[in-house]
Amino acid sequence: MSDAPAAPRPGSAEAPARALDLLLVPPPVRPPWRVLTARVGALCAVELQKLRHDRTELYTRAIQPALWLLIFGETFTRIRAIPTGGTPYLDYLAPGIIAQSAMFIAIFYGIMIIWERDAGILTKLLVTPTPRAALITGKAFAAGLKALIQAVVVVVIAALLGVALTWNPLRLLGVAAAVILGSAFFSCLSMTIAGIVLTRDRLMGIGQAITMPLFFGSNALYPVAVMPGWLRVVSHVNPLSYQVDALRGLLLGTPAHLALDYGVLVLAAALGIVAASSLLARLAR
Repeated sequence: MSDAPAAPRPGSAEAPARALDLLLVPPPVRPPWRVLTARVGALCAVELQKLRHDRTELYTRAIQPALWLLIFGETFTRIRAIPTGGTPYLDYLAPGIIAQSAMFIAIFYGIMIIWERDAGILTKLLVTPTPRAALITGKAFAAGLKALIQAVVVVVIAALLGVALTWNPLRLLGVAAAVILGSAFFSCLSMTIAGIVLTRDRLMGIGQAITMPLFFGSNALYPVAVMPGWLRVVSHVNPLSYQVDALRGLLLGTPAHLALDYGVLVLAAALGIVAASSLLARLAR
């Protein structure tokens, strides 16, 4: 038989004392990492709840990657103008379009945080005990999950067009990690710019000015080997290139430097979180 004390009956004299103890004794202290993880998860869930009220963003954003695959990919596959090492150009292009569509979702994430500032939401979040890094991390990984939904759409379109993609579950998990990490960096870059320029109009102008150079200055459309020297330098410091390299290696099985790719993506995301967190208070003034 168990030696544990029996729970007090509701009508016994011990029940009120036990209830009073629950009010007076504080709950056990959770480790800081658990608190931080819980708050990041809660903020991420709040961001994703917005999709339940308006799913049109997902539908409209699927149009551009579909056009890239259907028009650009099919055309350049026929003319064979870009050397891809024996890989059909449409197959070569598909991972780059996944990275591009994810970046386009994340790079304008700063507009949302400026809107929250104007609506007074950001000020209320900053007075809570939640660390600023947790606020930024929650938003960054919410952007990553939104981009992951977009990536699924692109993968489905590519599969319908006959692109030979892998369906290995472990490789697909690696694809999801690369999409989330890359999107986390670009959303933090956007929020960092928002903390500097402080207005939506300026942020939109800068966002439009940097998205295409980031895209064309990567290996999304063509191999690094065919680039001029100065563009190779840009590609080597562009996190999008490492994201595309990881996606291409995982989805197509082409040679890739996965350890380097993920190392750069993790470092870029961490630096982005630090930079955006440091400017969050300036944005809320």
